[in-house]
Amino acid sequence: MGFVVALTGGIGCGKSSATKLFAELGAGIVDTDEIAHRLTLPGARALQEIASRLGPEYLLPDGSLDRGALRRRVFSDPTAKAGLEAILHPLIRREAEAEIARQRAPYAVVAVPLLFESGASYRKLAQQVVVVDCAEETQITRTMERSGLSRDEVRAIMAQQVTRETRLRRADAVLHNDGSLEELKEQVAFLHRRFLELAAGESKQRLSKTSH
Repeated sequence: MGFVVALTGGIGCGKSSATKLFAELGAGIVDTDEIAHRLTLPGARALQEIASRLGPEYLLPDGSLDRGALRRRVFSDPTAKAGLEAILHPLIRREAEAEIARQRAPYAVVAVPLLFESGASYRKLAQQVVVVDCAEETQITRTMERSGLSRDEVRAIMAQQVTRETRLRRADAVLHNDGSLEELKEQVAFLHRRFLELAAGESKQRLSKTSH
C-alpha cells in the first residue's frame, strides 16, 4: 500500500469539491460515500440485509433503497443507526482497502465523511489527515441549499458528528473553505505538492529496506 491521505470534514464543508480538485491534479481517489452507494444499489449485497434487519419498508417498489426514509430513521433511532453501520462499515472498509491497493497514482486520497466518528479504522490506513473546514453557519447554509433540509434537520446531523474543534485538533492539514473555489484550489495545490514529496520519500524508504 502506497502513501494514503484521509480527507474528511463536517457536512457542508466542501469535501466533494476538495476531492475533485485533488483528482484533477492526479491523486488517486477512493470515495467511501460512492462505495456505500454502490453497495446499496438494487441487487447489491448490502441491500437485502438492510431490508431484513431494518424492514422492507425501506425498499421502494422498484427494489431500490428509500434513502430519505432510511436517513430519517437512523438519525432518530440509535439502534437502527448501529444496525446499519454493522452492515455497511465492514463492507465499505474492505472495498476501500481493495481500491487503495489498485491505485497507481503517486498517492491516494480516501474521502471519509465520518473519519473520526468511525473510530481508528480508517485512520490506520492513512499517513496524513486533511480536514476541510468552514464556519458552522456556512455548513448550515450550504447544506440547506443543496439538500432542501431544514435548519433544524441540518443541526441534528451536525450534532451527531464530532465537533469542529475536534476535527481541527486531529488534522495534519486543514483546507479553509469559507472563500472562493479559486482559494480552495490554491490550498489543494499546495498540499498536493507536499504529498508528492512525502510519497516520494516513503517510496525511497521502502526501496531502501527491500534492498538490504
